[in-house]
Order: sequence, then C-alpha cells, then structure tokens
Amino acid sequence: MATVELTGENFQQVVDESDIVLVDFWAGWCGPCRMFGPVYERVSERNPDIVFGKVDTEAQQELAQAFGISSIPAVAVIREGVAMMAPPGALPERALEDLIAQARGLDMNEVRGRVDAAGTEQ
Repeated sequence: MATVELTGENFQQVVDESDIVLVDFWAGWCGPCRMFGPVYERVSERNPDIVFGKVDTEAQQELAQAFGISSIPAVAVIREGVAMMAPPGALPERALEDLIAQARGLDMNEVRGRVDAAGTEQ
C-alpha cells in the first residue's frame, strides 16, 4: 500500500476509519527523513492492512505540535484512536516491523484502562 499524505483536513477521518495508523513525521530538508522514507514505503507494502501516513511537519505544523514533535523523523502508532510514540529517529526496517508487531499485539482494553487511569491522576 502506498503511503497517504495526512493533513489537518483528513487526519481525523483516516484515524476514525482505520484500526492501525502509522504516522511518519518528516520534512523535505531532513536528511535522516529522506533516508527513512524508502524503509517506510517498503514496510507499508508488506502490511496492506495498516494505513501508513506521512505528515510534512513544515506544511502541517499544527499536527506536529499536537503530537509534541520536537525532532524528526518521528513515528507515531495510532491503534483504535489511541496514539503512542516510537523513539525518535530513523528506524531500521527490522525495528519498524517490530513496532508494528507490538502494536498488533496490544491489549487495547488494557491500554485504554491505563490511559483512563493516567487521566484521573492529573
């Protein structure tokens, strides 16, 4: 599956309509981002059931700010509407595949319980 450009206009719809969304935060001037791009594309082709989105942090600054992006490349996993950040930096192909396996294996009832508990503690 090809990657999808995510913008402020389509972001919520894509998340609402998809079980798992990976989001690559990048910029055209970023060398590591350009190196990570082909890795991201290859992995997307092997995982057609997942939406692989890309957010150009220069053009979509509000989305980048909403995720607290301070360095790029950065990858977020959104599963059933719950966002989780991967460690920043250009992930090797195997690490990206491992991240996907971890996302698939999450018990979302447990994750939502932790999110709810964290929200009540504040």
